[in-house]
Amino acid sequence: MIDTAALRSVPLARPSISDDDIAAVLEVLRTPTLSLGPRLTAFEEAVAAYTGTAEAIAVNSGTSGLHLCLAALDIGPGDEVITSPFSFVASANCALYQGATPIFADIDPQTLCLDPALAAERINDRTKGLLPVDVFGQPSDAEAFSALAEAHDLALVFDSCEAIGAQRNGRKAGTWGDAAVFAFYPNKQMTTGEGGIIVTDDPDLARACRSMANQGRDDAGTWMNHVRLGYNYRLDEMSAALGSSQLSRLDAMLDKRDRVARWYTERVRELPRVSAPIVAPETTRMSWFVYVVRLDEDVDRTALMAALAEDGIPSRPYFVPIHLQPYYRERFGYGPGDFPVTERIAGTTLAIPFATDMPEDDVAYVCDRLGRHLA
Repeated sequence: MIDTAALRSVPLARPSISDDDIAAVLEVLRTPTLSLGPRLTAFEEAVAAYTGTAEAIAVNSGTSGLHLCLAALDIGPGDEVITSPFSFVASANCALYQGATPIFADIDPQTLCLDPALAAERINDRTKGLLPVDVFGQPSDAEAFSALAEAHDLALVFDSCEAIGAQRNGRKAGTWGDAAVFAFYPNKQMTTGEGGIIVTDDPDLARACRSMANQGRDDAGTWMNHVRLGYNYRLDEMSAALGSSQLSRLDAMLDKRDRVARWYTERVRELPRVSAPIVAPETTRMSWFVYVVRLDEDVDRTALMAALAEDGIPSRPYFVPIHLQPYYRERFGYGPGDFPVTERIAGTTLAIPFATDMPEDDVAYVCDRLGRHLA
């Protein structure tokens, strides 16, 4: 018998919005400039300063940022880009937008990031770029991918959409390769509502991305002068103002998320048939995006999710392998068994409620119910 009096409703994710965030957005609405104004410039400069990169180009989503990077690097039809099948679908789709082909390699079973040794095996004469993914806020093996890109003269773009503020061996995510992209959807560590940003030390790449994000206008942004194929990928002033406000307390929010993750890990370690996420020794700062546990392979995940839902606890499989998504199966002929590590991990991972301001009581409740259903 379920004790319904003890049930509560715990959101899967929730942005941390302060009074200062609200005030920053309202201030923009009191001005006549809602796009391409000073808040956008200030946000870009603040992100560049935070990451230690020379340039930052704000856009309307992480997906847009990845697309622009590949376009600026002249990746196109006939080219191949090696990436991970264990990711959100956008990291592979951005190659298709350019007429290129995403080529998958399997992942490291501990970090869940693209395995550089397996990626190296996929390099051929058509390979034009590498696109590792910093999964769940854990940086991929940037040193290995940098060496691989240099040895084979490949473009290197990091999908760091889930990893702003993360560090590998003391160096911040976003500072390797030709460019990296962060994203700011409401479930991310910080949010602009919708939005993303490209960071790079390459002025030519930055110039091309900035132009393409603004309909291909020239470097001065001349309104009716379009010098290249462009897109409407701009970030508006309200979103940029929210981003600057959020960024000013990002490190504090990351500390809070780390505290919630530690609360979870302490409790999950005491539960049967489930294990906590693995943080690699090289990850000197984990930027917790989601908290994803791994279930024993004999656990009926679907039944567990249904039981948790009855307790007011949403959960979600993270991720469905990209190569097994219907579109990719139909277009490229992928099927089960193509990337066994990814498929095994994807079949046993489960995202449970996680947020910056999540109270410890909610963590305890989730773990109590999780333990009851796994016993």
